[in-house]
Amino acid sequence: MFDVIVLGGGFSGSITGIAAARSGAKTLVIENGAFFGGSLTSNGVGPMMTFHAGDKQVVQGIADELITRLKEQKKSPGHIFDTTGFTYTVTPFDAEAMKHELELMLVESGGKPLYHAQFVEAVKKDKNIQSIKVYCKGQLLELDAKVFVDATGDAIVAASAGIPLKKGRDSDSKNQPMTLTMRVINVDIEKVKEYARNHPEEFPRYTDMSILDKGDRLSIAGFTKLFDEAKKRGEISIPREDILFFETNNKGEVIMNTTRIIDLDPTDPWDYSEAEFIGRKQCRELEQFLKKYIPGFENSMTISTGPTVGIRSSRQIKGVYTLTLKDLLEKKKFKDTIAHCGYPVDIHSPDGEGTESNKPQWGDTYNIPYSISVTNEIDNLIVSGRAVSATFEAQSAIRTTPTVGAVGHALGIAAALSAANNVSVRDIDIKEVQQKLVEQGAYLDI
Repeated sequence: MFDVIVLGGGFSGSITGIAAARSGAKTLVIENGAFFGGSLTSNGVGPMMTFHAGDKQVVQGIADELITRLKEQKKSPGHIFDTTGFTYTVTPFDAEAMKHELELMLVESGGKPLYHAQFVEAVKKDKNIQSIKVYCKGQLLELDAKVFVDATGDAIVAASAGIPLKKGRDSDSKNQPMTLTMRVINVDIEKVKEYARNHPEEFPRYTDMSILDKGDRLSIAGFTKLFDEAKKRGEISIPREDILFFETNNKGEVIMNTTRIIDLDPTDPWDYSEAEFIGRKQCRELEQFLKKYIPGFENSMTISTGPTVGIRSSRQIKGVYTLTLKDLLEKKKFKDTIAHCGYPVDIHSPDGEGTESNKPQWGDTYNIPYSISVTNEIDNLIVSGRAVSATFEAQSAIRTTPTVGAVGHALGIAAALSAANNVSVRDIDIKEVQQKLVEQGAYLDI
């Protein structure tokens, strides 16, 4: 038997697993793919946004340790100025290096990975999950643990265990759009900047184009006129208002975060398959558009998409507490705060064009409580990642990878304490979790 089993080796799940193992728990992290990192490595998402609130770094601990390790290998420039002006910093990285560092950190901490394992069901008795079943290489495995962590992103374990769930916005249950990213090399970044400086009207997000030179890598959103004209000609079918891309750790290589896949349910198998098809269609259109019309992309080459579609939101559990937009805007304090975040409310319209944002005042932080990750129904289940208990609006601000990494660090400690003391995940000593977080280098302002 394991002390802690984490289902899902995405960024939150892998950090949760590392933290649980470092806290003395016999830990297994189960991943249905071949590597850890989730959206950052299997969806091509990047850079990470953001570790900061103003000049203060509010995400530290294990998530930041990973970035330090990558920086030492020249696989990340670290936290650099966000030249889109949307948030404080962005953190580019090399995805291949991240895959290995995350699994290395888990193994060094005493944890164990299990790849190519698809969750099947939770075996429940009363208010506990006794075991989980996974399908791996033609075998159905049944695995026991004292505590289980659902880091699947879609609350798949929670759904199997009968936890109440909610989807999307209140009005119609629609989720934020899905996106298939595209990685492009041989981009002339200086030429891109020159066009932006000479055509500021096509970059309405900017009030000062000089910020394009403030970061060591370029992040940019715009080209609205060229994009709109292509849509009118029928060359682009993407229901989005502008082009958004980010330079990676490798100069001249960018991640296009521009496709927008709407009106599909990311938890429905048929819809999710359809999303992959639509995403690739949009990427093909975008590839041709970039080379034909966008200065700096004349000699570019697309080297990969995804490989899978990225999901911003799907299911949210109904936890002991539900985090709301009001909580964020009022900077509500909680006795069980386990992490902080300075990322804006960021809602990509479920209906198509438009992105709604609500930026905090410079340097303001949100407080994230432990109680959004546990439920009243199950005594030994913790939910880590974007499926925590939060409203549609609040989830949009706390869903990004630095934040779920910070939360995951705390949840790994909590899972280990629950297993060691044989107490419900609701009844752990939250002050002990907070103390251990600080001891392990995390940032807490409580």
